[in-house]
This record gives sequence, structure tokens and C-alpha cells, in this order.
Amino acid sequence: MKCPKCGMDQSDFRSECIKCGLIFSRYRPPEEREMSYPPPREPLPSLPVRFIRYMLHTNDRIKPVYFTGRLLVLIFIAAWSVSFLQSSLESNYAGSSFMHLVNLPFHEAGHILFSPLGGVMQSLGGSLGQLIMPVTCMLVLLVKTRDTFGASMALWWTGESLLDMAPYINDAVAMRLHLLGGNTGAGAPYGFHDWNYILSELDMLSSHGTIARLAEAGGKALMGLAILWGLMVLIRQMRRLRRTTVKV
Repeated sequence: MKCPKCGMDQSDFRSECIKCGLIFSRYRPPEEREMSYPPPREPLPSLPVRFIRYMLHTNDRIKPVYFTGRLLVLIFIAAWSVSFLQSSLESNYAGSSFMHLVNLPFHEAGHILFSPLGGVMQSLGGSLGQLIMPVTCMLVLLVKTRDTFGASMALWWTGESLLDMAPYINDAVAMRLHLLGGNTGAGAPYGFHDWNYILSELDMLSSHGTIARLAEAGGKALMGLAILWGLMVLIRQMRRLRRTTVKV
């Protein structure tokens, strides 16, 4: 036989070429080798690009009525947010708004949920409860149902809930805010309220103002980020809606 690589004539019973060492059983013509390899895959997008695509996910088909409803919700939320973002700790706008009534049941449920842990965690459970609920809604909408606009609104709720906590934290020393029963923290039978007890136990009562300011800034930042997120989702949905309309 003749070696397909170097052309050396040799016995048909050899397994490899005596001149170039080619192993005959492993040799394949170039055309066969090209056909055996799968086509090259497109490189995966970078992690930031994949994250952005995930957060701005849009369904293939957008119903105009749903898009219009979402747009109206975003306009209303953006307009309402101006009052929240311009408010101060002393004004306690978040605590007197309708959203405070929405947060209150989850606040009280948090006390019950964390009561087995006792002490500081039971008191902190109220604030955790009113944060856990909107965060849970956001994760379900984002991961389970892939409703990115709904998730952005849940993030807005999370920011508002954090902002709602800020005046309560700021009141840890003065304890003048009225509580659920109508009393102030100073006038309550036990003589304190949640954040007075939490910060006293953690020896951080003197830092109550700084903590309150951080909660206020974090809440406002999340609310602004949520509005921007929702707007970007709606822009993508509007583009998808236009393409669908043109095809039809």
C-alpha cells in the first residue's frame, strides 16, 4: 500500500508508515475531517450583557392593552415618587401615605414570624417583614413568571418600604411618632418602641440618625432605580410591539 501522507510504498499489513510514522487507522482525508467537526459556535455574550438581557426580558408578543396599562402605571408611580423623593425624615411623608397602610400588616406579621427568636430579632422582625414581602414579590416576578416590569414595580415597593422605616429609626431617641395603638414610643406601657430597643441592645442608639439617613437614601435610590428599570422594559416592549404591528 502507499502511505496517503508521504507516498511511501510498503506492506499492506503494516499499521503505521515506515517512513513518516503515520498511523493508518487514525488517518482521515481532509474532506472527511472537515465534515466531522461541528460548526463553530457563536461566542457567549459577556456576563454583564447576559445580566442586562435577563433583567430587560420581553415576551415575543406584546398585547397593546397590557402595554398601555403598564405605561399608565409607570406614569402614576413616577409622578407619585416625586413627593416621596422630596420628603424629609422629619416630615414622615412615607409614614402618612397610603403605602404605610400596605406595609403595616407585613410589619406586624414580621413580629409574629420572628417571635420564636425572641429579643432583638422579634423587634427587628417587623421591619424585616415589610422588606421581605416586596423582595419576595420581586424575585417571583423576575425569576418565576419573567414579568420584568412587575418586578421593577416590586423593587419600587421595596424602596418605599425602606423609606417608610427611616423616620421610625430616626425617632429611636425622641420616640414621638404615634404607633399602631395610638401611643407614642415614650408613652407606650413598656416605654420604648422597636428601634429604640434594637439600637439600645446593639449599643448603637447614638448612631440612630446616621442609620436613618442611610435607610432614607437607600429607599429613595431603589425607588429611582425601579422607575428607570420599568422605563427601560417598556421601551423594549414598545419596540417589540412596533415590529409585531409592522409584520401584521
